[in-house]
Amino acid sequence: MTISKLLPALVCVVAAAAPLKLAGPRAEFQVLPSGRILATRLEGGRRLTLDAGPGREAPVLDLRRAQAAGGRMEVPFLGAPARTLILELRGEALLASIRVVNPQARPLPLAAQTVLRTRMAAGPLHSFQGSSVEWGEDEVLEPRPGTRPNAMGAMNPNGLGGGIPVAAFWNAATCASLGFLTTGACALPVTGGPGGTTAALVLPARTLAPHETWTSPRCYVSVHAGDFYDPLRLWSTLMGRSPKAPPATAYEATWCSWGYGFDITPAQMEGVLPKLKDLGLAWATLDDRWFDAYGDWKPRPDTFPGTSLRDLVDRYHRAGVKVQLWWLPLAAEIPNGKGESHRYRQSRVAQDHPEWLVLDPAGRPALMVRDLAVLDPALPEVRAYFRAMAAGFIRDTGFDGFKMDNVYAVPPCYNPAHHHASPDESTRAAAEVYREIQETVHALKPEAVIQICPCGTLPSADWLPFQDQGVTADPVGAVQVRRRIKILKALMGPAAAVFGDHVELSAMSREGHDDWFETGEDFASTLGTGGVVGTKFVWPPTGVVPKSGPVDLTPAREATWRKWLALYDRKGLSSGTFLNLYTLGVDHPEGYAVAKDGILHYAFYAPGPWRGEVELRGLRPGSYRVRDYAEGRDLGTVTSAEGRPPRLAVAFTDHLLLEAAP
Repeated sequence: MTISKLLPALVCVVAAAAPLKLAGPRAEFQVLPSGRILATRLEGGRRLTLDAGPGREAPVLDLRRAQAAGGRMEVPFLGAPARTLILELRGEALLASIRVVNPQARPLPLAAQTVLRTRMAAGPLHSFQGSSVEWGEDEVLEPRPGTRPNAMGAMNPNGLGGGIPVAAFWNAATCASLGFLTTGACALPVTGGPGGTTAALVLPARTLAPHETWTSPRCYVSVHAGDFYDPLRLWSTLMGRSPKAPPATAYEATWCSWGYGFDITPAQMEGVLPKLKDLGLAWATLDDRWFDAYGDWKPRPDTFPGTSLRDLVDRYHRAGVKVQLWWLPLAAEIPNGKGESHRYRQSRVAQDHPEWLVLDPAGRPALMVRDLAVLDPALPEVRAYFRAMAAGFIRDTGFDGFKMDNVYAVPPCYNPAHHHASPDESTRAAAEVYREIQETVHALKPEAVIQICPCGTLPSADWLPFQDQGVTADPVGAVQVRRRIKILKALMGPAAAVFGDHVELSAMSREGHDDWFETGEDFASTLGTGGVVGTKFVWPPTGVVPKSGPVDLTPAREATWRKWLALYDRKGLSSGTFLNLYTLGVDHPEGYAVAKDGILHYAFYAPGPWRGEVELRGLRPGSYRVRDYAEGRDLGTVTSAEGRPPRLAVAFTDHLLLEAAP
């Protein structure tokens, strides 16, 4: 997919009461008088669309007065001469914004603005909806009856929030997507019903100052082949949100102490170390609750007294294992009677600097996830506090990176002492903290790895670029592992380092409303899709089964772990190039492809036994030896011809991992 400059071949047709048409070689967009967009993909003489076609809708645009201006089209709204829709065609995307002029000498309240909207015809349809709403909720789903609001860019009442402001819809023929080119507050509501599915791009209400001219953030409608992968690549390209290339260390397999729970001790960390070495795990993460209080981030005196934290890191380094530290920047503990791991008390930072806290409209500390207070990232002194803390962890204690966890969006700040021009300044400033932490850390240790985890949801467009390793973020099973790896490869780049999270999460069953029982051993879903593998086992085995599921590395489990960790190291697919050759929901079995060292690797997945033919796409003309590299089986030779990928009869249960070598 190429994002070209404004096409010189732009075709524009305007007729009374007729749609406004903007078309290029690969896409055509018709703007209806109602403001709805009909999007059509042009391919090989075919017109491919999901749209329901024109309907009887009230006109809002004065299409007869549309004018070309500087490579754009400007369309006034009916009865609102100070309000203009601005359109621009770029490749397969129609970009749009709204310009509103306040001619008055007094403030002008604006209601929520719907910039663009589409309506897909009824029928089988898959969708990607990028909001961060509920822990564990699927973001790849068939549109459902009713409306999913898909608020983005701000904190939800449950403490989650952020998300990627993109929605995509596809079937076997084509794909259409909508997106906002902003990290600020917006919404992409999707409504399903018997007449089809509608999707819109909506900006929140605002007030214009006297005589202010306001132009909205840009948004777009685009057309593609396949599923959500190309729409997310397009958004990332238009936004310039792809992170820098990660250090090679970001692709190494990792172990996490979370299997020991909140009260991990140095003795337990030292006890498991020989097994990490034995299995070839290059990283260890000291997980949650090593600290005394959120915000202060000093070692717990009861579990990590004196210099034991620094001593532990030194011992891991002498064994050749790098150590990441769990951390939740911006959080501050206050005595509000809450706390899952311990009863919250007053943190030193909140006591010494109450003026740093984000306040709600009532003047109380605003709370983020985990019922924690928030230090306002818009304040330079707060950002300096976290830069110094990050430097101390890396330079003084010797850590090799961070797992920053439970990171979503920051609430708006009404603290009068901060003199914010808008309460949203605290929300918008959060990404700057993560950018400055990443820069500080890499200046001290270039091979350090920073991971930011929005537990249970998609990342935030805001801080997405400021990490070295994406993470599938507490997936609830192998299906989410695979889908989120594909999502993150699209957002961060086809060679991005994406952590598949603890393998134990690859099979889960719900226990009650909020709890899950984890029994996963599905390394194949991470390895085959190009993810980084990880685990949280306990060793030596204790015989204790926590509420969340077994974590002991028993002899039987060790044999499985040893096989897959060795295979992961040998294949190195996580640093290969992800290829978008299969369409989720359309191709069966579910397929993935990764290129590495001149060899194409395929991964196919099905729930249980599957028998039939798979298509080995992406091969250049020639003969290839096909091998099941997970089971060491030679499956013979296939021949690829131009436009005719080879098909291979296979039978497998759950997964099949193949390599096709010339």
